[in-house]
Amino acid sequence: MIYRRCGRSGILLPAISLGLWHNFGGVDNLENSRTLLCRAFGLGITHFDLANNCGPPYGSAEQTFGRVMKLDLAPYRDELIVSTKAGYDMWAGPYGNWGSRKYLLASLDQSLVRMGLEYVDIFYHHRPDPETPLEETMGALDQAVRSGKALYAGISNYPPERTAEAMFRRGPEQGLTETLHREGIGGIAFSPLAQGLLSDRYLGGTIPTDSRAARPKSFLQPEDVDEQRVAKARALTEIAQARGQSLAQMALAWVLREPAVTSALIGASRVEQVDQNVATVSKLGFSEEELARIEGVLAA
Repeated sequence: MIYRRCGRSGILLPAISLGLWHNFGGVDNLENSRTLLCRAFGLGITHFDLANNCGPPYGSAEQTFGRVMKLDLAPYRDELIVSTKAGYDMWAGPYGNWGSRKYLLASLDQSLVRMGLEYVDIFYHHRPDPETPLEETMGALDQAVRSGKALYAGISNYPPERTAEAMFRRGPEQGLTETLHREGIGGIAFSPLAQGLLSDRYLGGTIPTDSRAARPKSFLQPEDVDEQRVAKARALTEIAQARGQSLAQMALAWVLREPAVTSALIGASRVEQVDQNVATVSKLGFSEEELARIEGVLAA
């Protein structure tokens, strides 16, 4: 595994991190989740990323992670970076959403209980809140760090101007990476495989019954797997194969080519996916010709 410095901080993160957005909820098989987490750690993935409402149901991914921590990973706590977030809907009533101090700090306390941890390494505000003053939200993150319940603070889904003010699709390339460079902030790219579209799962133009797009209420919907996107994935696959990589591996390498990106956050439902994604780090560089070909496909 390769470890990269996160901005101007002292923290190093693995080039590939594992997210628990999908496949680690209460509806999923615990032993499979346990196998995925342990295999990832064995391959050098030290950063595990969660959010308060990951599941389903809400909170259950943190509970799963807590069980695996107790069973397998507790002796290695000082070798792990555990992150969680709050900002989206979590519980009923006026205090279980958005970015108030009350919601963020209460959510962090609940997350720590579910995971059986004394602290998280990174605590994020998950999305901008148009109603709560930014100073209140950032003050809550600061309080979380000062209290010792989080070691670092982060923000997610913030546009460049809000990122600079707060702490400093291809949306991140539209100004955000420049902001990260300027402010000395490390970026972690989530959904680098476009929920699986940048893999070999949909190249045939059909939706496998065990795929993410086939799941009810999935973030990736069947209509997202359209002919235009599939055609681009096929064209990108040709470039990847010429590099000696799978499409997924090339997509991860492409995200990591940007110096402001510290780590690419993968999801996985099978151990083989973890193995294949980690193998990406053996070839991260691109030739100018390869980059030009990729840009040509994306622009088509």
